Amino acid sequence: YENGYTEQILDVLKEKNVKAIFFVTSHYITYSPDTVKRMVDEGHIVANHTNHHYSMPSVTYSTDVFNKELTDVEDKFKELTGKDMPKFFRPPMGQYSQKSLAMTKDLGYKTVFWSFAYGDYEPSNQPSLYEGKKNILDHLHDGSILLLHAISKTNADILGEVIDEARKSGYEFYLLP
Repeated sequence: YENGYTEQILDVLKEKNVKAIFFVTSHYITYSPDTVKRMVDEGHIVANHTNHHYSMPSVTYSTDVFNKELTDVEDKFKELTGKDMPKFFRPPMGQYSQKSLAMTKDLGYKTVFWSFAYGDYEPSNQPSLYEGKKNILDHLHDGSILLLHAISKTNADILGEVIDEARKSGYEFYLLP
């Protein structure tokens, strides 16, 4: 989940005074601890994206297995930062069921989906800078929740322009309440 662009993304967010939510796995916390600490130190929310990135409906057969997918991430985050992980969750691949949503809620989590996503998640198949920027800006609306993957070179390269253009169009950026 780290392709070398997150630091650039964090630099742009800092420069533009925009806060974001980064949904991370246990693996990310283990292998990018300095980046996770920077996210927290700069006022971003670091939230839960599970231990193994499983489709959560596939693990609802066991409360223990399901809960461990979330609590393992919480534990690693607390061990690293000394803080409790905020109770926001994005299901891997956006896959969910009524049962997985209920089980997530039982753990105190608010599940966060998105209103916009695009094919930015394959590092070897990135949209052009023009396509990425146009696609994002054409889909903005009040209350937009953008899903942008930090492994995307395109996203890292266009983020500053997207923020500037969105603001010129009257949009503001907020974290979830």
